[in-house]
Amino acid sequence: MAAVERRRPVGPPMASFTDSGRPSVSRTAAAVESEEDFLRQVGVTEMLRAALLKVLEARPEEPIAFLAHYFENMGLRSPANGGAGEPPGQLLLQQQRLGRALWHLRLAHHSQRTAFNNNVSVAYECLSASGRKKKPGLDGRTYSELLRRICRDGQAPEEVVAPLLRKIQCRDHEAVPLGVFRAGMLTCFVLLEFVARASALFQLLEAPGLAAADRRVGQAVLDTLEGALGAGDHASTPTCYLEAGSRLGPDSLALAMDRAASGRRTSSPMAREEFLEKAAALFIAKVKPVG
Repeated sequence: MAAVERRRPVGPPMASFTDSGRPSVSRTAAAVESEEDFLRQVGVTEMLRAALLKVLEARPEEPIAFLAHYFENMGLRSPANGGAGEPPGQLLLQQQRLGRALWHLRLAHHSQRTAFNNNVSVAYECLSASGRKKKPGLDGRTYSELLRRICRDGQAPEEVVAPLLRKIQCRDHEAVPLGVFRAGMLTCFVLLEFVARASALFQLLEAPGLAAADRRVGQAVLDTLEGALGAGDHASTPTCYLEAGSRLGPDSLALAMDRAASGRRTSSPMAREEFLEKAAALFIAKVKPVG
């Protein structure tokens, strides 16, 4: 009898029934559904979706490294770190938030308008995270510190960017709305690019073997640049002035340089720092002050 029982073919498992007589969901299907619900409830599904959208938006050369940095910077976004309580080391936390905001701001070039604006909004939310004793919002101190970090990391000379910072900074305890924050970030990044282009232009003016240019030639180029920026007085955004400077044709520059170099009087040299300061001043003069 025992041998017969061992040879009995094994049939499919009997379906379990509820008290109402209907078959219940299989354990495997229930487990899959439970796992999907868990990932959805804890935010993993949405987080992965957001990460993939960032990859498509930025299209980095190394997507895996990009994702690694992205998830590394995700930690400060959780309520445990930014919302429910103020952890020890508030200064360290603030520096971490600034670093994460900078990372988001650099994901897309300012010319990619939609992507840049989206990243600015994420950076603003990151810095506006509230704690138990802090109301949500961004204060002027954090905003101004971020502006200084952007300029410092951009390796622009301090004396070049200082006039801009004085113009667009806010008071320490002043509330900074998103519109002001976006305008300040955009202005800083555009100025850094403007200064970089001015530096490349100065290299063309430098005398061989000297770290300086003829003052007449340098001033002639600055005057031509001022004329190009002046033609864009109708513009309302910093990028318009950057585009105006980009439209400075080589013919107009060459003509200005030839006229300046044709003078017979000797001229004192113009250093790179002076040229950059004067070029940046032309741009900063177009920027509207905060408030």
